[in-house]
Amino acid sequence: MSQDGRGWHKCLMALTIACISPHGLAEERSNLFNDPFLQVTNGISNCPVPRGPEITRGEMLAQSHVRAERGATCYRMGRCRLPNSYLYDKEIIPRVKKAIDADGRYAQTSIWVEGQRRWVWLKGCVRREGEGKELEKLVRSIDDVELVINELVAKEK
Repeated sequence: MSQDGRGWHKCLMALTIACISPHGLAEERSNLFNDPFLQVTNGISNCPVPRGPEITRGEMLAQSHVRAERGATCYRMGRCRLPNSYLYDKEIIPRVKKAIDADGRYAQTSIWVEGQRRWVWLKGCVRREGEGKELEKLVRSIDDVELVINELVAKEK
């Protein structure tokens, strides 16, 4: 670096440009497909909030074709009454909450549910491992649910 500080100045300029350029910033993540993601219980205070269905614009573009194909396949194969399996999710997720609330055994858990193409993700914390299996079975019994992905972890209150 030179005595007059021009080397330091150039380095600072390069760093500033990198930080304000689109390639220097992390892309913003949001729920660009509006997939339902809902907290249904909140009984474990130290349960971390799980990552929801947030993606970047680039990920959205990459997933668009696959989602269109997967969504329509269900209807073409005669397994869905609606023309796209993603259309069920906004109905399914509130029914999952209603079923969990009505059951009454899960008030001491912290559970979030996410829906995509009739698949339901169970995320968050339960008090014991068996409780997660029970929840999975309950959700699997709900009309229009094709698959349940259990990502629950056992955690004490």
